[in-house]
Amino acid sequence: MSVGVSLDQQWARIRGRLKDEVGEIAYRSWLQPLSVAGIKGGEVSIVVPTRFMRDWVLTHYADRIRALWAGENPEVQSIDVVVASTSPPPVMAADNDDSDLQVIDEPVAVPPPRPVRPSPEPAYAPPGYGGSAYAPPPYGASDESPTAVASVLEDRTDISAPLDPRFTFENFVVGKPNELAHAAARRVADATAVTFNPLFLYGGVGLGKTHLMHALAWQIRKNDPNRKVIYLSAEKFMYQFIRALRFKDTMAFKQQFRSVDVLMIDDVQFISGKDSTQEEFFHTFNALVDQNRQVVISADKSPSDLEGMEERLRSRLGWGLVADIHPTTYELRLGILQAKADALNANIPLKVLEFLAHKITSNVRELEGALNRIVAHSELVGRAITLESTQEVLHDLLRANDRRITIDEIQKRVAEHFNIRVADMHSARRARAVARPRQVAMYLAKQLTARSLPEIGRKFGGRDHTTVMHAVKKVEELRASDPSFAEDIELLRRMLES
Repeated sequence: MSVGVSLDQQWARIRGRLKDEVGEIAYRSWLQPLSVAGIKGGEVSIVVPTRFMRDWVLTHYADRIRALWAGENPEVQSIDVVVASTSPPPVMAADNDDSDLQVIDEPVAVPPPRPVRPSPEPAYAPPGYGGSAYAPPPYGASDESPTAVASVLEDRTDISAPLDPRFTFENFVVGKPNELAHAAARRVADATAVTFNPLFLYGGVGLGKTHLMHALAWQIRKNDPNRKVIYLSAEKFMYQFIRALRFKDTMAFKQQFRSVDVLMIDDVQFISGKDSTQEEFFHTFNALVDQNRQVVISADKSPSDLEGMEERLRSRLGWGLVADIHPTTYELRLGILQAKADALNANIPLKVLEFLAHKITSNVRELEGALNRIVAHSELVGRAITLESTQEVLHDLLRANDRRITIDEIQKRVAEHFNIRVADMHSARRARAVARPRQVAMYLAKQLTARSLPEIGRKFGGRDHTTVMHAVKKVEELRASDPSFAEDIELLRRMLES
C-alpha cells in the first residue's frame, strides 16, 4: 500500500471521530478545510488555508488531533500546522501496511493530551465589524465574494429554528381578534427602519402567535435576504446559554446573538424563574435595541402579567408595541375553516364548516386538526362528508369541547380548596403548604385536560416537563397510601367535572 493512501486513510478516520466530537457546524467551519502534507521524523504536517485558522486549530484542536493520530499510528509524536502558502513540499513516510495499523483510544508513547472541549460554533460577523472579537465567515472565500455572502446566508440558519413554509402572511386569516397583531407584524416585516422595538405578541394557545412570527421572518428574508434573522424558542435560547456556560464560551454566545439584525424569541414565558437566563436575555435585548436592531417577542401573557420575570425585564418588554390576540370569534373560525378547506382542495358542505365553527371554540390548532380528521376519513373510507359523518368521526373531540376544563380553572379551584393564593401556583416557593397543592393542580391538569407536559409546566411558572412528571408520580403515590388525601383528590375532580 502506498504512503499517500495510508496517510489518507488515517486522516479520514481521525476526521470522522473529530466530526462526531465537535459537531457538524464546527467541523465544517474549522476542520474540513484541513489537509495532510506528509510525515517526517514522527511529525505530521497539516495544511490550513489561512493564518487565523492555523492559530484557531493550534489553540482548540491540536492536542486532540495529535492524540487521535497517535492512536492510529504509534510513530506519530507531534503535529505541525502550517499555512498553505508557506507549507513545505509533501514529505513521504516509510511504507506502512494498513493491516498493521491498530485503532486505540489512548495515544501510545506520547504524553496524554489535556482535555479539549468542543469548539464553539463560529459567530457571524456582519459587514463592517472588524477586530478579533468576531469570528470570521466560514472558510471558503473573502468577505467581498458572492461565495462568502452565500455562506453567511446559509450559516445564519444554524442556530435559528426552521420556518414552516405554510406559515405566511398570505395564509393568515385576519379577523377582529387578531387584526392589530397582524397589522403590527406586517409593519415590522416591511419597514426599512425599526418602528416598534420590541414588538410583543401575546395570546392563548393556538391563536396564531407562532404563525405570525414565522410569517414575519419569511417576509423579512424575502424583502432583504442579506438581513440576518434568528428565530427560536425561549427554551432553545436557554439551552444555547447553558451550553455556552458549560463550555466557557459565553463570549461566542454573546457575539452570536448580538450581531443579528432581527432577533425573534417565541414563548418567552418559558424563562420565567430562570434568573441567569433572564440576566443574559436582558443584556442581549438592551444591546440590540441600543444598536437599533429589531426584537420580536411572543408569550402567552402580556409583559406585566409574566410572573417569575424580573421587573426590569418586564418593563423593557413593554417598551415598544404590545399587541394581543384575542380568542377567536365565530366569523373568524368559519373564515379559517373555509381557507383551510380551499387549501386542502376538499369539497366540504357549508353546514359542516358552520357546525365546526360553533362547536370547537378553544383554539385554531384544534379547529384545523378537526378539519384534517374529517377530510382524511372521507378519503380513506370513501364516504362523503356530511354532518352525521362529522359528528361520528369527531365524537371524542366534540364531547371534550362540550365541557372543557382549563388549567386556570384547576389552579383556581385547588388554590381555594387548600387556602393558598393562585399566584402561588406560578411562584418559585417550595414550602410544603404551597408545593403540595401545586403538585395536585399539575396532576389534575394532566388527568382532566389534553395539554402536554411542557404546556402544563409553562402554565405553572415556566416549569420543566420533568417537574410535572414528578408531581403526577408523587400524587399517585400519596393517593395509594393516604385514603384521606385520595378523597380530597376525588372531591376536587368531581367539582371540576360538574
